[in-house]
Amino acid sequence: MDKNRLKKNMLFKRKNGEVQLKEQGDAEIKGNSIGDIEQIFRVLAIADEEILVIDCIKKTMPVWMEIEKLNDFIEEKEIKQSGEADFDILEDYSPDVRKTIYQRYNIISAILPFVDNESMRSELIARMAEEHGISKQSVRKYLCEYLSSQDIRSLAPQERNTDRALTQDEKNMRKALNKYYYTTKKRTLKNVYTMMLRDSYCDEEGKLLNVYPSFYQFRYFFRKYNTKQTEYISRNGLSYYQRNQRPLTGDGVQAFAPNVGVGMLDATTLDIYLINESGGIVGRPILTACVDAYSGLCCGYALSWEGGVYSLRNLMLNIISDKVEHCRSFGIEISREDWNCDRLSGKLVTDMGSEYKSSNFEQITDLGIQIINLPSYRPELKSKVEKFFDCIQAYYKNQLKGKGVVEPDFQERGVHDYRKDACLTMAEFEKIIIHCILFYNCNRVLENFPYT
Repeated sequence: MDKNRLKKNMLFKRKNGEVQLKEQGDAEIKGNSIGDIEQIFRVLAIADEEILVIDCIKKTMPVWMEIEKLNDFIEEKEIKQSGEADFDILEDYSPDVRKTIYQRYNIISAILPFVDNESMRSELIARMAEEHGISKQSVRKYLCEYLSSQDIRSLAPQERNTDRALTQDEKNMRKALNKYYYTTKKRTLKNVYTMMLRDSYCDEEGKLLNVYPSFYQFRYFFRKYNTKQTEYISRNGLSYYQRNQRPLTGDGVQAFAPNVGVGMLDATTLDIYLINESGGIVGRPILTACVDAYSGLCCGYALSWEGGVYSLRNLMLNIISDKVEHCRSFGIEISREDWNCDRLSGKLVTDMGSEYKSSNFEQITDLGIQIINLPSYRPELKSKVEKFFDCIQAYYKNQLKGKGVVEPDFQERGVHDYRKDACLTMAEFEKIIIHCILFYNCNRVLENFPYT
């Protein structure tokens, strides 16, 4: 082969032969052709007596080869010599595919000028893999795909054919899953597999046929086509899914509370038993609170034995009251800066509780306040007040253990009766709640707050 005729990106082809490639480092690599399988090499770089080529069929990493080895090859013409990356030819691809092509080309673009330098090439491959969070094998794959074709379209992701018709065994598996697994009886996958064999792979006498799918094939089919949403709803019910398994998407609170003045209302039963003045057990109190959605400030609270409209009335009165005087009535001295809130919020966000939908509560709109009713089972949309309850209970639980605090195992059989430990009255416990709210408003440190 005449060296003067060699040019970069030329293609050479050979059938039914054997060629020896010599990499840097004196390593011998043999590429054998079997039958009519072709060998096609592309020239990437030209040195004094060697050329850098890449196998366009196997698409392995480029290797150096003596020019004399090309005597067994003939020059192959290609339809389009791209040479450089032509981004105008991507107009026929969808935006997602074009984005993937651009991302993959950006990964290898820094490696292309150093393809002929093996040490530098290996170092850049490792650096790009670490920088983009992918494996070095993926970087090598993108690089070889582009070098062998010199066409940026080769970096497009391969489309998977998902329109394959199900086999009879797969139809039997799907039928068994729909009939026995996706039900409220919550059968195990092993039991469903046994029922499938009984229904579809037994003869008239109930004997198992010679050919039937294994449990591993059944489990693979289940994991391939199973969706968690369908599984949760069919086995646990829609309401359970909406309460506990619904995915959290969007910006949540920041979507409708971009500034101060959006109050979130909610009530919860506290995990502690209280007594009356004579020492008799009364029950667990209900804490109703209003929390500002933007700042997280507790605007007011109401502690009572029963919820409903009366607790809301006490809450509204507490919000507009002077917090300094309110705390002083319990023997707690604070400054106005510790709890500076004595006005109603312009918007009140509530759930679909009956007390919030009553005509009595709707009268508050006469003051110009807007009420926003959230759909059912969406606690994440009022996460500020939900987290407020969680923080307040976490503050006093560790300090009041053994004084009526309810532990997570209180509903199990044979556990300690926490009602016998109750020793605090409502007035004593309200002082503790006030201290917890003051700590929540003033001394709580927020780490990693998502500033916008």
